[in-house]
Amino acid sequence: MSTTELTAATPNDLRALAEQSNAWPFEQARAIVARLKKKPKDEVLFETGYGPSGLPHIGTFGEVARTTMVRHAFRVLTGDRIKTRLIAFSDDMDGLRKVPDNVPNREMLEQHIGRPLTRVPDPFGTHQSFGAHNNARLRAFLDAFGFDYEFASSTDYYTSGKFDATLLLMLERIDKVMAIMLPSLREERAATYSPFLPICPRTGAVLYVPIVEHDAKAGTVSYDDPETKERVTLPVTGGRCKLQWKPDWAMRWTALGVDYEMAGKDLIDSVKLSGKICAALGGTPPEGFNYELFLDEKGQKISKSKGNGLTIDEWLRYASPESLSLFMYREPKAAKRLYFDVIPRNVDDYQQFLEAYPRQDARQQLANPVWHIHAGHPPSADMPVTFQLLLTLVSSSNAENAETLWGFIGRYRPGVTPQSHPKLDAMVGYAINYFRDFVAPTKQFREPGEAERAALQDLRDALSQLKPNSTAEEIQNVVYEIGRREPFLDHKKPAKDGRPGVSLDWFNMLYQVLLGQEKGPRFGSFVAVYGLPNAVAMIDGALARANRPIESPRGANVRP
Repeated sequence: MSTTELTAATPNDLRALAEQSNAWPFEQARAIVARLKKKPKDEVLFETGYGPSGLPHIGTFGEVARTTMVRHAFRVLTGDRIKTRLIAFSDDMDGLRKVPDNVPNREMLEQHIGRPLTRVPDPFGTHQSFGAHNNARLRAFLDAFGFDYEFASSTDYYTSGKFDATLLLMLERIDKVMAIMLPSLREERAATYSPFLPICPRTGAVLYVPIVEHDAKAGTVSYDDPETKERVTLPVTGGRCKLQWKPDWAMRWTALGVDYEMAGKDLIDSVKLSGKICAALGGTPPEGFNYELFLDEKGQKISKSKGNGLTIDEWLRYASPESLSLFMYREPKAAKRLYFDVIPRNVDDYQQFLEAYPRQDARQQLANPVWHIHAGHPPSADMPVTFQLLLTLVSSSNAENAETLWGFIGRYRPGVTPQSHPKLDAMVGYAINYFRDFVAPTKQFREPGEAERAALQDLRDALSQLKPNSTAEEIQNVVYEIGRREPFLDHKKPAKDGRPGVSLDWFNMLYQVLLGQEKGPRFGSFVAVYGLPNAVAMIDGALARANRPIESPRGANVRP
């Protein structure tokens, strides 16, 4: 099947290819298909969870985006004959354990520690409760990315009775649940543990207290009020009790019939315990996998409380949502650094995958990340320059405004304007932001050695002899030939003519000496956009300052 045939492929053709694809969303979706063969259903339910004690973060995006990819893969494998739903479930009945640092009216919140988040006043004053405020932020967050989902509130489900039957079942099978949970607990906690947490009628707080009596026939639990010492008996239904989180997870899987839910690697043991409880309740634990956690710049696990990671807003200040989706698609079971320096690569790699897509055969297209990012309908690639090239242009010209960059782009690609290429216009803004925040503060030129100065002089002379309209390829050939000398020869990788090739040291030296950065895009492409006269002047400047203290020049006199 050719590329053009894939666009017009029948569901059967597409399904046949998907059944053989090794792309991880298809591997996950095939597990769901196998599940249905054992226990047929008319609807498959996907779920993601959210703790609304804080604002949505980049991990929330990752979980919903990845689950959405698996959902689409499943629809392809089944010819869309089976209805699917994705529930974004908010654990908003959890008690407020501590006051977040980044909210107003913290003293007011202190008075409501322990109460369910949906019974805590909103410190922002915009919603009925703190839980409602953060739920609204979650929904706006997911809506902004166009996810297809249904929002579900733990408070609504508990209080409306949707969980009542399963809660009574758990009470009936409490001994089995305890037998699963107790071996996982420390001795001190095991002595007082119960899966049921009463909601105190007097204070409204979620109580972590010993349950002194379970009455399965009456559907109640009893405890001694820690302050009044009075014996209190409550139904486990109607939102008067909630469950500890592992039994809660299992109860939800059972009550709703969840078929797929992924979780972080740190929850592997929790998934196993919840799966056992789900089975004890007569349910079937969902399919899913444990994705690796993100690491910061030092290789340490990202923590919301430490704030050592990259937020969703920060990523979107420097790059498109599609580049973030690519980052989430790649190797979900491998630990990855989630820091600012991974952004440029993902921006440009996304464009490369998009450009490669039309040239690929059908099997390759199904393995291309953009097919999964765009639910089988990737847009046409139309990005005349790379993000790395834009960053280098900003750095070389110290142009911190879009007009200057568009001057270079317009000369390099006549007819390309902000109006004709709005995505490129957005990327120009991303590049300027990234340069200001990360490149400019660390920009440091190094002085060329004697052999490097000689090579730079020869490069300057060669570039000055080229025609003004020389192509990027012609410029690159000149740069390559000038670098074919010691100490830049690569004897292990000969060129097409059989002679020694040119090592990356040559090109890295150009960026380190000329631009004060470690690496850059293809140098010929950069010069073609930047302009030969500007490139010659840049080399002159580097040679002139070679014997002076090195500092970053400001306001360089360059013209688009």
